[in-house]
Amino acid sequence: MGPPWSQESSPEERLPTEWSRQLTRARWVLLAVLLCGLLLGSSMLWFYIFRNCGPCPCETPVCMELLDHYLASGNRSVAPCTDFFSFACEKANGTSDSFQALTEENKSRLWRLLEAPGSWHLGSGEEKAFQFYNSCMDTDAIEASGSGPLIQIIEELGGWNITGNWTSLDFNQNLRLLMSQYGHFPFFRAYLRPHPAPPHTPIIQIDQPEFDILLQQEQEQKVYAQILREYVTYLNRLGTLLGSNPQEAQQHASWSIVFTSRLFQFLRPQQQQQAQDKLFHVVTIDELQPAYPRWMKCVEQTGAFFEPTLAALFVREAFGPSIQSAAMELFAEIKDAVIIRLKKLSWISEETQKEALNKLAQLQVEMGAPKRAVKPDIATQEYNDIQLGPSFLQSFLSCVRSLRARNVQSFLQPFPYHRWQKSPWEVNAYYSISDHMVVFPAGLLQPPFFHPGYPRAVNFGAAGSIMAHELLHIFYQLLLPGGCPACDTHVLQEALLCLERHYAAFPLPSISSFNGSHTLLENAADIGGVAIAFQAYSKRIVEHTGELTLPNLDLSPYQLFFRSYAQVMCRGLSSQDPQDPHSPPSLRVHGPLSNTPDFAKHFHCPRGTLLNPSARCKLW
Repeated sequence: MGPPWSQESSPEERLPTEWSRQLTRARWVLLAVLLCGLLLGSSMLWFYIFRNCGPCPCETPVCMELLDHYLASGNRSVAPCTDFFSFACEKANGTSDSFQALTEENKSRLWRLLEAPGSWHLGSGEEKAFQFYNSCMDTDAIEASGSGPLIQIIEELGGWNITGNWTSLDFNQNLRLLMSQYGHFPFFRAYLRPHPAPPHTPIIQIDQPEFDILLQQEQEQKVYAQILREYVTYLNRLGTLLGSNPQEAQQHASWSIVFTSRLFQFLRPQQQQQAQDKLFHVVTIDELQPAYPRWMKCVEQTGAFFEPTLAALFVREAFGPSIQSAAMELFAEIKDAVIIRLKKLSWISEETQKEALNKLAQLQVEMGAPKRAVKPDIATQEYNDIQLGPSFLQSFLSCVRSLRARNVQSFLQPFPYHRWQKSPWEVNAYYSISDHMVVFPAGLLQPPFFHPGYPRAVNFGAAGSIMAHELLHIFYQLLLPGGCPACDTHVLQEALLCLERHYAAFPLPSISSFNGSHTLLENAADIGGVAIAFQAYSKRIVEHTGELTLPNLDLSPYQLFFRSYAQVMCRGLSSQDPQDPHSPPSLRVHGPLSNTPDFAKHFHCPRGTLLNPSARCKLW
């Protein structure tokens, strides 16, 4: 007999064993079904979580307008890793200019406000501002008055000998009348300004004059001859309208040209005076009219004379409490990111770091408009001396005198507040060294740079980078030779030299001239601004869920951040000023982004491409 387990069993004995095997198989099948169900359910759960907690498309009207703007201003056929400037800024008909477009939109908003019927108190600043604007726009009344208002002014100045009515006045008396009553400086320009250093004592700055016609340049000889002929024709026509016969008008026009040409000999070279690449840009009347309509000139003049009133109207319309609160919240997060950066700098000493942090803590910030500019009672008092009518020319001259008197009066008083260098509807932020204050006008914190309803990536990438850039202006002194004696100067100088080499490696755009040594500080602020804003944004999305993105743009939130930064830098290359402390627009995009490893990471740039170099600089 063999072992018990090797013995053959009867059919009756085998029944329980087969049933047990079938039961085991059933259990395995059931377990497999349950496992598959669990995996399927987990997948669906993860899909649900990703769909609801991941970036959702923003389809609000403001986001859809932003999407249209981005789609219209970028060339998606360009590889972002080799030319991100074209990817973000190139259009079919040229390069988009974001700041210029926003400037025009802000002026259009002012125009709509001045055109809208409103109610105001009699004698208020708003009433005078609207009356002046309407008088400026009433071209029928201006044409109907003819040359009478201008002839009246000429007679007050002693007349004009070509008209037959001329009283020879003392030269100095004439000059005094021109400058004091009409704000015209024929032989020089004079400004009353505060001294940049405390205690900001008022100073008088004298500069060379500006003329209606520009000096001849050899390379523009044919164009200059054409401009000169048109200018002489204009003077002849003007003299004839004022009562002179054509022969005398032509003679005096010729004398005027000769006299002006002699004065030109004492001016500085035109290269130092002109910011354009060309001396002349010839356009026809048909081309000029749509580009500069009458309303634009009237808006600019109304804004110059009644700035507090228009500031209040603009802020009320475009920068309400909710927008201002969101902008201040963004600024606070950017400022916190700057503090973190300062604490991690490898080249800064402990003592200098404490001084820098203390300086940042004492910084003042203004957003929107000056506080005093939105107080209607102050505006009413400032306009008391303005007399409007009976002609627009007389209204204009009254506003000129009032504005000049206000400027003089303000400089004769102490300096209790910061004087804004820009109008609230302008788009330039700045740091005031004398007041230790950063200023962000309401005109800058507008779409497409900022809106509370935008994805956070847009606000941090566009407005946040600008804020970080301006904050870094506070520490420019540390980067200058001898500006940080307690720092590790070797490490700092190596970082600055790396920065110079980094920008020198990029191909220069086709502009007339570019001096990289003049742009070092601004390049440093550009690179630091992007890095700090990206750090703040990354912290924000980790701490707060519900990130949004733009639909149909195929960009992740991180990619959208860099796209929004580049959108801010979109400019036409031909507008580059040789004396501009900033790099050309394409370098302001490629320089900072190529120095940011996260850009290459999120756009999957191969190693060695333009925007993913083998080495980067560590300054900020």
